[in-house]
Amino acid sequence: MQTIDTSNVPIEQFAQLEAAAAEISPELLDVVHAIFGFVRDGAEIAAFDPTATFTPSEAAERLGMSRTHLYKLLDRGEITFDRVGRDRRVPALALFEFERRRQQERRELAERFAREQPTRDAAIDELADLL
Repeated sequence: MQTIDTSNVPIEQFAQLEAAAAEISPELLDVVHAIFGFVRDGAEIAAFDPTATFTPSEAAERLGMSRTHLYKLLDRGEITFDRVGRDRRVPALALFEFERRRQQERRELAERFAREQPTRDAAIDELADLL
């Protein structure tokens, strides 16, 4: 996987580039606009071969977890994998889908905790008023 460092790209030059890109096909223009949005937001852009596979060690390193924990996820079916002889290979798309789901679950959990705190505070205030 290759990453593109966008930290040195001057933001003010994007308007010029977008104007020049207006003369290209609509499909390519969509891609260019998406890239501009990612760069403006300070996001990292990565390109990968969708048919690429990772060894369990590479997948664990990418996810920032131990290989043992990754094997547990593979055994539970949370990440799909292919067998090559006795070895396992994790397709890049399966790994990225797992990362997307994990981020979504973390976001939902944080939102749930954020909503519970005001409810808890209101209940404590109501109990304090009753005492």
